Amino acid sequence: MAHEFTTAGQQAGANSLGEIDHAALRQARIDLAACFRMAAKLGLEEGICNHFSALVPGRDDLFLVNPYGLAFREVTASSLLVCDFHGNVLEGEGKPEATAFFIHARLHKLKPRARVAFHTHMPNATALSMVEGEPFVWAGQTALKFYGRTAVDEAYNGLALDEAEGDRIAASMGDADIVFLRNHGVMVTGPTIAEAWDDLYYLERAAEVQVLALSTGRRLVPVPADIAARTAAQMREGDAESARLHLDSVKRVLGREDPAFAT
Repeated sequence: MAHEFTTAGQQAGANSLGEIDHAALRQARIDLAACFRMAAKLGLEEGICNHFSALVPGRDDLFLVNPYGLAFREVTASSLLVCDFHGNVLEGEGKPEATAFFIHARLHKLKPRARVAFHTHMPNATALSMVEGEPFVWAGQTALKFYGRTAVDEAYNGLALDEAEGDRIAASMGDADIVFLRNHGVMVTGPTIAEAWDDLYYLERAAEVQVLALSTGRRLVPVPADIAARTAAQMREGDAESARLHLDSVKRVLGREDPAFAT
């Protein structure tokens, strides 16, 4: 299902990076690699097809992304690529998967606030992208974390193998942080790697309990809109710090069970 990126993508060399905070870049590599490894442990990946990206710290024109051909459980901090928006690989071995480039490069370019973008076909959230209507019924507390923050891209167009499709997906997000890609999967964006990870994790948990509740065949009971909005605002208070602590816990677990992620 994955497609090799061949329309651009040149190996340009590390000296093309220009002014970079290398310590911050190294930390971003470690944090992003931790997200890949834990996503694999939780079954949120799909073969070699899904992709996470993050803008290089201090730069709005370069991004980290996983190389084509690696499963999430194989990704390490040093294996991540630094790419520009033209398909040049400035640091790392290999090249991005085609849809990874055309979706993520265009999203980061057109939505600067989306400094981090995680795309998966994780099973429960993807299941909700396949059914008619809005994905969430807003019947579970965990789902309320996303109340007012989601959009739906209704136009499934096949694989994103050109800039036009990447632009279309970026436009479908509007002001949302999360977009359900109809018949496809989800895209989660955030200002930091920790916040994107936190949203990705809880999005799948919220989807999982809704799918489970629906499987009973009984009618779901939505939370009243005013309470849902108030609860969502409560959840957003301190969200960045909670997300940071969440990612720290992920790195501690991996440090004990799978320390190669940081190499």
